[in-house]
Order: sequence, then structure tokens, then C-alpha cells
Amino acid sequence: MPQISDIIVKKRDGVALSAEEIRWTIDAYAGGQLPDYQISALLMAIYFQGMNRDETAALARAMIDSGESVDLSHLSALPVDKHSTGGVGDKVSLILAPLVAACGVPVPMMSGRGLGHSGGTLDKLEAIPGLRTRIDVDEARRILDEIGFVMMGQTDAIVPADRLMYALRDVTGTVPSIPLICGSILSKKTAEGTGALVLDVKVGDGAFLKTRKETITLAESLVDLGNDLGMRTVAQLTAMNEPLGYAVGNWLETREALDCLRGNGPADVMEVTMTLSAQMLVLGGAAASIDEAREKLDLALRSGKALSLFRRMTELQGGDVAVIDQPDKMKLPDHRMEISADSGGVITAIHGREVGWSGVMIGAGRQAKTDVIDPVAGMIFHKKVGDAVEKGEAIVTLMASDDTHLAAAAKRLKKAVAIGNQPVEKAPLIDLFIDPKGWIPA
Repeated sequence: MPQISDIIVKKRDGVALSAEEIRWTIDAYAGGQLPDYQISALLMAIYFQGMNRDETAALARAMIDSGESVDLSHLSALPVDKHSTGGVGDKVSLILAPLVAACGVPVPMMSGRGLGHSGGTLDKLEAIPGLRTRIDVDEARRILDEIGFVMMGQTDAIVPADRLMYALRDVTGTVPSIPLICGSILSKKTAEGTGALVLDVKVGDGAFLKTRKETITLAESLVDLGNDLGMRTVAQLTAMNEPLGYAVGNWLETREALDCLRGNGPADVMEVTMTLSAQMLVLGGAAASIDEAREKLDLALRSGKALSLFRRMTELQGGDVAVIDQPDKMKLPDHRMEISADSGGVITAIHGREVGWSGVMIGAGRQAKTDVIDPVAGMIFHKKVGDAVEKGEAIVTLMASDDTHLAAAAKRLKKAVAIGNQPVEKAPLIDLFIDPKGWIPA
């Protein structure tokens, strides 16, 4: 029988672990036979020494086998999912899932919560009064069978080893490890029954990883591992230098997603959504080309079918459909603060990471998993990068149910917005695409 101390030493010294050693470690930890302090030591060793492709695949497979996997073989079409590495103002999943389902591709979407400066899909969904994201596998399968998509959180039965290890990574400074990120994401996507996967990998100031080089390495590693696990996996690099759309905050972003489903959404949100959705339709066999996929997606939006499916999902998962039909019924916070331009000119930057942390300060996000979210806290931008602004003109409005930190958040947010005198040439929103054959321009 392997000894965990020997495994820790091997990885500390940069020696590759065998698949058997990795599986034994995961099984023993998930079974309560290894203490947190030893797994913490192993995680730190992995953080510094990394894992090769075979090790990362073995880690993912062991985590998948630590719990149950969902069998979706009864579906008539290949189930396809999407995953984003996180961003500020990114409400794409709420639009994409019903939109792709409306075109005939099943979407079994298991999402996460926000932590740090970036938001989480589950928090945005739960801003709809009553909506449940904690549902078991049987209920999720019934919803998927009826409407073609489901949006849920990780259950206790699916990849329990990942849930235990992520909690340790969060408190030991080992979250930004590429093999651990890949194993965590793709073990869950495989276990949920996904047959193909489109990845939205964020790059820029508001992204999870800080450098373009790291981000490209992550995207390549995710695509390699996804395909190693039997999922047809592709990825795109999406700019996250400013918030996506105009709304930041859980209900505010959900409301903006509903605008998108009604055909009135911001151009940048729709560009990312349509690009990812088109890839999903091609992977799922519902379209032979990206152009054909876009035509089908446009029709699903114009016909109202995607919005209707989102409404039905809300109903099936216990949410109040009144706020879907009439979003203005949701009461917004009374405490507000407006940030205005000190001078005229052009918005040259809105630093996404600082925007995200400003939102956390007023309750729109969490620094620790135990923090309670204020579902209606957030901000509405009135300007984007490249827009002209006059002195005294409003740039962004903050709102929160509790005004304790509103002034401090506004002060921080004001520093995140830069105004200059010259026109701004914005970088492409989507600039690279990768499949198993390599990188190509988007």
C-alpha cells in the first residue's frame, strides 16, 4: 500500500506520480482516511512542481470515480456544455443554455458560485426569488428531458473528492494551479454526462489568471484534458479588460440576461453568447457550420422560444416567474451612489478586477464561501470603454441594500475608471480559438 508521505516527497522533488498513486490518494482522502494537513502539503507540492498531462488525466479520472456519474445516453442528441473561467459582468450562461436548448442541443449545465472578484452563475440564478439550484440527479434529468437544459449546482454525489479538495485549495493558496484547475473543471463536466464542451477562457485585467501566457497555457491544458477524457473540447479566448455588458451584480445581471433573451441585450454580451452557442450547435450536430448555427440561434431568439424555455426552467426549479415576465417587479435597493466624470473626454479603461472587488464590498460577491450575498446589490454602467463623456456626466450607479460600505466601494470604483483625450482602439473581444488541432484566429 502506498504511503502518503512518500507521495508528497515524490511530488515535492518534481517526480511524476503514477496513476495508481494518484487514485489511491484521492480514494483515501474522499474516504476520510487521510488528514487535511497531508493533502494540503500535496496540493502545495503540485502548485510548485505541476503535473504532466498523464498525471492531470489520472487526477481527473480518480475524482470522477470518487462519486456517481450521470448517464445521459438516452438523449437523442449529444449533450454539450459550456464553461467560463470567470469574469466580471459575465451573464452569458443564463442566455446561452436556453438558447442552445431551443436549437435542439441538450445542455446539462452544472455551475458554480462566485468567489473573489468574479461572479457565479448559481448566485445570479438564485437572485430570482425561490429558484432552487440545489437539485438531485433524478430531478435534473427530468428537467433536462422536458426542456432540453438544466442549470444546477454540484450535488453531494458528483465528484465529492473535488469538493473536498477545492475547499482546501481555497484556504491554502493553491487555487491558481493549472493542473488542479483542469482536474476540477473537467472532472465535473465529465461526471455530469457532457459529451462535448466549449470553454470560454478569459484573458485580461479582470480575468482569473493575470497574464496572457498563463491563460493560453490553461486553455491548451483544458482542451487537451477534455479530449483525453473523451469529450470533444474546444476553447476561445475572450477579453475581460472591462465588465461584460452594463450590469454587474446578481439580479442586475439576470435582468440584463432577460433583456438579451428578449433581443435587447448589449452587443458585447451577445457577441460572446452567439459565438459560444454557435460552437455548441456545431459540436452537438445541430448545425453543419457556424453560419448555419447563427441563423438557427437568431431564429430561436426572435421567436421567443429561448425566453420561453428560461421561464419554464424557472418554474420547474421553484422560481417566481412573475419577475421573468415583468423584471421591474423586483425591488431594487434604496441606497445608491453615482460616480460622475471629473472631466470631459473618452473612457479609456474600466478595470474589471477593481470593478469586481467594488461589487464584493457592497455585498454583490463574497470573499469567503460563508459570506451572504445581497442579490440586488451591484452597479449599472452608463458608459463603456471608448465612449465619450462630458464633465459631470454619470459613468456608473452603485446600489446596495446596506450602505455601510457604499462610499468606500464608490471611491475604489472611481479609481477603476480612466478618462483620456484620445480615441481608444479596443482590442477584439474574441481573438483566438483552439481545438485539438491547435490555435487559429477567431
